[in-house]
Amino acid sequence: MYVVDDERLLMVASDRVSAFDVVMNEPIPGKGTVLTALSAFWFRLTGDVVRNHLISSDVADLPSGLGDAARALGERWLLVRRAERIDIECVVRGYLSGSAWAEYRRAGTVAGEPLPPGLAESTRFDRPLFTPAIKAESGHDENISRARLASIVGSERAQRLEALSLELYAAGASHAASRGLILADTKFEFGEVDGGLILIDELLTPDSSRYWPADRYQPGGPQPSFDKQFLRDFLESSGWNKEPPPPALPQAVIDGTAARYQEALRRLTS
Repeated sequence: MYVVDDERLLMVASDRVSAFDVVMNEPIPGKGTVLTALSAFWFRLTGDVVRNHLISSDVADLPSGLGDAARALGERWLLVRRAERIDIECVVRGYLSGSAWAEYRRAGTVAGEPLPPGLAESTRFDRPLFTPAIKAESGHDENISRARLASIVGSERAQRLEALSLELYAAGASHAASRGLILADTKFEFGEVDGGLILIDELLTPDSSRYWPADRYQPGGPQPSFDKQFLRDFLESSGWNKEPPPPALPQAVIDGTAARYQEALRRLTS
């Protein structure tokens, strides 16, 4: 983030990529432009659900002194409103996958909430689950209960965050389905401007979401995806302990991740 003035920021997406809360050493070519294009697309598509921080992606709307800098950054920036960040990750899960599947196998729960026994990996939930999280002292995400969320932000705001997150997920899932994709899960971040909630950060990108090809969906195991799950799968198989420093990424993993990001952009915006 770069400060433009008291009310605006220049949000720049780099090609750096993280997994398990650790930033990899190697960039993913083109990732920043994909995240920027998709976030702008989704902010405009969901603007009727909740106010968001997007102001513009047009160089002409920047102060004169920033035009050259923005051009040098290429198509990886957005002009956004400044907001007071609410330090909650508002996660919505439509399917039993990723860390939710790992927890379910271990304890029969997701975010501490019990689920019926015998569910298979990638099972679709009857209704999406809201599973908020915070950053723990270790730097890793920590799921929290609705009660704890309410103790942090207040009961009324907690209910509003949940309702907005579920509505945004429904909008994203509906559009993704029309493009032959399943939005398995995603996370949203919110801030406050003039006492009201505003959607901030990135939105429904392959960094913050899992996208699966609908025509290949088969519950009972992991799914092919157009996001960074390909990278996570490599890291899981590498023997890495998920603490810095990360292992070196083979070129095939870098190229494969980049291709999946580009395919998500193509499918969602074509």
